Parts: sequence; C-alpha cells; structure tokens
Amino acid sequence: MKITRIDIHRTDLPVRGGVYRLSGGREYHSYDATIVSIETDTGLTGWGESTPFGSTYIAAHAGGTRAALELLAPAILGMDPRQHDRIWDRMRDTLKGHRDARAALDIACWDIAAQAAGLPLCDMTGGRVAGPVPVISSIGGDTPEAMRAKVARHRAQGFKGHSIKIGASEAEGGPALDAERITACLADRQPGEWYLADANNGLTVEHALRMLSLLPPGLDIVLEAPCASWAETKSLRARCALPLLLDELIQTETDLIAAIRDDLCDGVGLKVSKQGGITPMLRQRAIAAAAGMVMSVQDTVGSQISFAAILHLAQSTPRHLLRCALDTRAMTTAELAEIDAPLRDGGASAPSDPGLGLRVNRDALGTPVKTFGDPI
Repeated sequence: MKITRIDIHRTDLPVRGGVYRLSGGREYHSYDATIVSIETDTGLTGWGESTPFGSTYIAAHAGGTRAALELLAPAILGMDPRQHDRIWDRMRDTLKGHRDARAALDIACWDIAAQAAGLPLCDMTGGRVAGPVPVISSIGGDTPEAMRAKVARHRAQGFKGHSIKIGASEAEGGPALDAERITACLADRQPGEWYLADANNGLTVEHALRMLSLLPPGLDIVLEAPCASWAETKSLRARCALPLLLDELIQTETDLIAAIRDDLCDGVGLKVSKQGGITPMLRQRAIAAAAGMVMSVQDTVGSQISFAAILHLAQSTPRHLLRCALDTRAMTTAELAEIDAPLRDGGASAPSDPGLGLRVNRDALGTPVKTFGDPI
C-alpha cells in the first residue's frame, strides 16, 4: 500500500456560545482548522485534523500548521501509511518540531491502517475497554454563576467531567474570583464527577497560593497546568495540597519523563495535536501508565474528526488510569463529519466501524487549499 495523494483543507470552527475565555485575557470566537485527507493506491482514504487553540496556547498556529504541511506532506508520498514509526521518522527528519502539523498526517495514516485491517481504531491502539468513555466539558471563564449554569447544562447532557477555566487578572477579581468560580462549579457536584481547575499555564505561584488559601476545605478537585515554567511548577508543587495534572508543559516523551523523574505531577493531559498524533500519544500513554499516572485524553479543540481520534484513544486506555476524554463537539458549531457516538450512560463509545468511523462531509470542507501527489 502506498500514499498517492494528500489534500489540505482549511475551515473555520465557530465557538459554541459565541466566545470562549482563557487565563491571561485570551478570548476566542472561532478556530482555524486544518483538515487532511490521505489517499492510497488501494482506494482507502484516511482523515486527520489539527486545530491549534489560537496562536497563544502553545507554540503552534494554523498558518504555521499549513506551512509545515507543505514540507511534510510531499515527504511521505509513496510511503506505506501502515508503517507508523517510519512515517513519524520521515516527518521528524524532514522538519524539526511542528508536532501539530505532524499530527494531522499521523492520524490519517492510522485511520487508513485500521480500515485496511477491518478494525475500529481503538482495536489497533491497544484494544477496546468495555463501557462508555466518560467525557469532560470545557467551561470557559465567566462569572461564577454563569459557569455553574454551564456545568449544569453539560451535566444534563451526560458529561461526567468538567474542566473549569481559571486565571482571572487582578482587575477582573484575581485569585478571589477564581476561588469563587471553582466553588460555584462544584456546588452541585454529583457522585462520580471529576473536576479540573485549569489555568492553562496562566498563574503565577503567588496567584495560585492565594487562590488555594481561599478555597473552602474538602473540595474534590485537581489543579491543572497552573504555571508557565518548570521552575514555577516545581515551586508550587512543594506547597500545594491538591493533586497536580500537567498539560501544556508536556509535549514530548522527554518532557513526560522529566516530570515523572522530578515528581512534578500526579497526572497528564495528553492532547492528540499537542503530542504530535496517535503514534507519540501511544508512547506517552505507555510511559504515563508505567508511572501510575492518571490521564485525560483530549485535543486542543477541533471538529468531529478530532473527537473521533480522541475517543478511540480513550476507549483503549486502561480505565483505572483514564479520567475523562474531551468531547470537542460541544466546543464548536461546525458539522464537518458524522460519527456514531452519542452520549449515553455517562459517556460515549467509539464506533465499531473500521478506522475512525467517520462519514466526512466533503461539501462542508470545500476545495482543498493544497494538493500533493496525483490528481483525481
């Protein structure tokens, strides 16, 4: 089997609810998505996606993703998409960094490999764990009562986890407002729910300590990605009673090994495009599991294509270590594909169709912005 053609699509994903806010005054109204399709000489087509969370989340932005693909896509033409490590090696040797761009191609190759095997992707990434995958909401920064209401709406839809965005500036209310946000969101906590207070690397150690001192005792919550540097994280870790989960600071296998070695966290947020695709996700999942770390399986943001990759990876993650998977469908209004994965019984289950199990709406994607390889 050989890769014969690669199409690159660009489309906007409008934010559900109109606006999404993060720490540091970051605000989003839509996301610039890059969708990749890979065709083979056997007639199989695979799909992948990379949608950076704006340009200030990690070192990635949509224009850079597509520029990187102009180097990476031609480099893998003619290769066997089932040889995942060799594909990854070729991309690594073609362009340093740019894991966000590699991710889209890597996901599409895994989609093809699973289709060729006649298996759902989760059976290619370790095997399906029985039962639905608990999904987590993403609650953007707002007033405490507005955020509490958002949690209630997601709970009613079947979400078991809730990621509460914190990181208010001093002018907005600072640590006191963040403590109020957390307290409000947990006010109606139900058995079996899991909560993250996610700062997206937006807190100073001083802000975090002030906020923690204002929280009522006994709140069952995990603090995620509090600080922007390893040094700040190490300082806070020594003085924080809450479990810590790291996200943005961990992008490579080396990052994860360093965090384990220095005992800087109790869990890790693995995001498909941040880690660089399914191939490195599997490596990092194995490292985290060996260290006994809990995991959330996510992506930065994305369409149904992104969610399909997330769901299959989460479905094959040992359940005692999996906390939640992000349902990106709840974050945007775009309808780029159909996937048979309704929320029921507290979560979603990966479809049993071969590959990602997607029915992509090509009309919604429009004409490719770039094509590599043979024309149709």
